[in-house]
Amino acid sequence: MQVILTQDIAGLGYKNDTVEVKPGYGRNYLIPQGYAIIANNSNSKMIAENIKQAAHKAEKIQKDAEELAKSIGDLTIELGTKAGESGKIFGAITTNQVSEALKSKGFDIDKKKISFNPIKDLGEYKAMLDLHKEVQHEISIKVVAE
Repeated sequence: MQVILTQDIAGLGYKNDTVEVKPGYGRNYLIPQGYAIIANNSNSKMIAENIKQAAHKAEKIQKDAEELAKSIGDLTIELGTKAGESGKIFGAITTNQVSEALKSKGFDIDKKKISFNPIKDLGEYKAMLDLHKEVQHEISIKVVAE
């Protein structure tokens, strides 16, 4: 079943993308929740017209995302947390903690746009910021004991 996404969905696609999904997932979840519409001719034409009208706006948003990525540069965020003697931290580092650290540096990035492998030890890690459909940026996270 082909559907047109009405908003970004992690792991599936971005707004206005036409994606192939299993019929049950489309009928029972995506369409009733308002995350997608059926990809028929009329809906496809409507989305194409919306994309055409919003092209210049999307271009500006992409340029803003690229400028944000340049301003972030090779940023390293240092997060302090409680840790055991062996270097294992109590709990885990979350995207919320990284988002708050970025806000303290002057970059307002939503926690949903930050992804990294689970961090459960002290050390240095990489995180990916999904700033735009075509703009991803990598930052370093240094986890230290408090």
